[in-house]
Amino acid sequence: MNKKVILQLDALTCPSCLTKIETAVKAEPGVGEVKVLFNAGKVKAEIDDTQTNADKLSDVVTKLGYEVEKIKVKDL
Repeated sequence: MNKKVILQLDALTCPSCLTKIETAVKAEPGVGEVKVLFNAGKVKAEIDDTQTNADKLSDVVTKLGYEVEKIKVKDL
C-alpha cells in the first residue's frame, strides 16, 4: 500500500540541503516522489510500505546530520 510520509525537520540552513536530502531519500528502495520544502523544513515522500517505512526515511535524514522532530504517515 502506498503512503505519504512527512518528516518535520529542525532546520534547513541552505538550499544545497534540499538536493542532498532529496537525493538520499530517493535512493531508498520503495520511495517514489520526494519533495523537500525548504522554508517549511519538511520532507514529503511517497513510499511503498512493503519496501520501506517512515522510520527508515527518518534514519536516512538523521545520518545526513539533520534532526527529525516529527513524523506523520498518511494513506494515499
